[in-house]
Amino acid sequence: MNRGKQFPYLNRELSWMDFNGRVLEEAFEKENPVMERLRFLGITASNLDEFFMVRVAGVKAQIHSGYKTPDISGLTPEDLILRLTRKIRTFTEQQYTALHRSILPALRKEGVRFCTPAELNAKQKQFLSDYFHKILFPVLTPLAVDRSRPFPILSNKSLNLAVRLKNSEEENMFALVQVPSILSRFLQVPDPEKKIFVLLENVISDKIKELFGMYQIEACSPFRLTRNSDLEIDEDAEDLLTEVQKSIKKRKRGRPVRLELLQNCDPEIKEFLVETLDLKPYDIFEVPGPIDLTYLTKFASLPGYDHLCFTPIKPVNPPAAFWGYEDIFQAIREKDRMVHHPYESFQCVVDFVRRAADDADVLAIKQTLYRVSGHSPIIGALIRAAENGKQVTVLVELKARFDEENNINWAKKLEQAGCHVIYGLSGLKTHCKILLVVRREEDGIRRYLHMGTGNYNDSTAKIYTDIGVFTCKEPYGVDASSLFNVLTGYSRPPEYRRFIVAPHGMRSFFHRMIQRETENAQKGLPSGITAKVNSLIDPEIIQLLYQASQAGVPIRLIVRGMCSLIPRLPELSETITVHSIVGQLLEHSRIFAFENGGNPKIYMGSADWMPRNLDRRVELVFPIEGEELRKRAFEILEIMLADNVNTRIMQPDTNYLLVSRRGKAAVNCQTLFASKARKSVAELKKSEEIKLLVPIRDADSAKLQK
Repeated sequence: MNRGKQFPYLNRELSWMDFNGRVLEEAFEKENPVMERLRFLGITASNLDEFFMVRVAGVKAQIHSGYKTPDISGLTPEDLILRLTRKIRTFTEQQYTALHRSILPALRKEGVRFCTPAELNAKQKQFLSDYFHKILFPVLTPLAVDRSRPFPILSNKSLNLAVRLKNSEEENMFALVQVPSILSRFLQVPDPEKKIFVLLENVISDKIKELFGMYQIEACSPFRLTRNSDLEIDEDAEDLLTEVQKSIKKRKRGRPVRLELLQNCDPEIKEFLVETLDLKPYDIFEVPGPIDLTYLTKFASLPGYDHLCFTPIKPVNPPAAFWGYEDIFQAIREKDRMVHHPYESFQCVVDFVRRAADDADVLAIKQTLYRVSGHSPIIGALIRAAENGKQVTVLVELKARFDEENNINWAKKLEQAGCHVIYGLSGLKTHCKILLVVRREEDGIRRYLHMGTGNYNDSTAKIYTDIGVFTCKEPYGVDASSLFNVLTGYSRPPEYRRFIVAPHGMRSFFHRMIQRETENAQKGLPSGITAKVNSLIDPEIIQLLYQASQAGVPIRLIVRGMCSLIPRLPELSETITVHSIVGQLLEHSRIFAFENGGNPKIYMGSADWMPRNLDRRVELVFPIEGEELRKRAFEILEIMLADNVNTRIMQPDTNYLLVSRRGKAAVNCQTLFASKARKSVAELKKSEEIKLLVPIRDADSAKLQK
């Protein structure tokens, strides 16, 4: 298919900024509790950090190398960096508008304030002074910068103070002080009535003279560097683990791609930093302050402020799918089971691995791990399984961006416990989510399987929406064994019975399914496509969707993040709608439904509609079969499409507008899913209680008397 610019296509970086803008809108939303608004603001800041470290860094690297070819949206790297910089500057202004004009005033009404040392009373100033001398002073390391002491390599995203001093000869001198990240960024000072907090950099600035007693302090300005952190890994290296470790070290020394300064920064300090770091004007971002809003996420999680947060969505445990079953294998043998996280607890997945680790009849466990938590119970169960003599094979993806160090540590522990650890395939990231348990039973070997849309991460499973399916049906088990053989050995990709696997068969599968809907519409047969993904930027998929729309196929898309397709364009995409759901939880599941001429089919899996997922990753998409599971899967899509609280709809001009609720009851799909999960368990519990109260029948009574 022609990859040239043959159709409207929104640049992916600009589309990503639009997504982060939708998150920022939640920080402005006065209906959201104030601590949640702070949390959303902190999320936009950490999102933007990663965007600079990878995507902006990539564009600047293209410029540095002289690359001038326009992308599919028609923009050269120079064009894009200018548009991006303008968009990011506007976005940054909106971040600080949200903080200073909306959120901080709302916090003050709740008795919570951020102050500078100058605003405190004598007793509070003494508290800060004691903290500085007892805690801060021993940790701080002032670094002079002169001919004998060059500018140090500052850690990526670290917050620092640049100090301009004068010696006895009235000469300008410069020094740096890093704000220690090991200590809390915010410090609460005693106050009988209000909750008062002071930022750590303000405490250090207030006492900066004590670090440079022999010099006159002329100015002290905070600043922060963001570096290029996209790893370059030689996947042909003999030892991939060592190669990744080397690349992680290089990340800390990556070229600066952003310098954040305060708007009232001392001009000579600014000149010193810009010249020393060899920065371009588009690398410099001056903000009202404070610099680095990512701390707001931690601040929003402080204990004692539950009344200023969303009512937490608490998972039901056990979920309805496993209610009343002590033996998880028995439950799966009876029928396939579906769980919807975090409305239904991820604990059932953890229990599945734990039970397999301790079950004497389990012979082998095979699992892929992309991102896991810092204290993963699943890793612990896999280690115990190996210690119990089971054959344990784990594919740990070392190249999972920004989780490389965590995954290396887990890989080493798994190897030490006797697990077979695979680091993935050369040139491909293994992103599929699959867990296979091989068990010996009376009628032979049976394979139990969990397939999901999200990572085996018990921490993110509390805030990411994902779906998992348990089955022991033979076609799925055979496919799972074949897939693991491809991952661990030299097996050729097989003809799968149920699985759709990237990179060898997934692109062609989606092409066929979309083209079939186009043909059905042309024949007058029922047609329709509904897809939920995190990102939609693949040019070929977009072109096929445009063609399907031109044939009259109704297309409903739920795309949380980047979307390069433009809906509702006359004679091109008139039948396409694009919904973006941004709410209390992060939408992460991927679901694909096709009308199929009146015989609807629905699939779930790990893949987004992006070139990397379809061509450069090992991904898994699987069909949902059985009337009960299919009904539930379709219902999940319909509820999300009915959401009018968290949903924004993309317009033909690429802007997103909130769904109008005029005259309609509020539908929040996330709280509705939570309510349905609770209701299902409550009904099962009630049914169980009724059974316990059934009176003994006469016939039974007669038997008892005998």
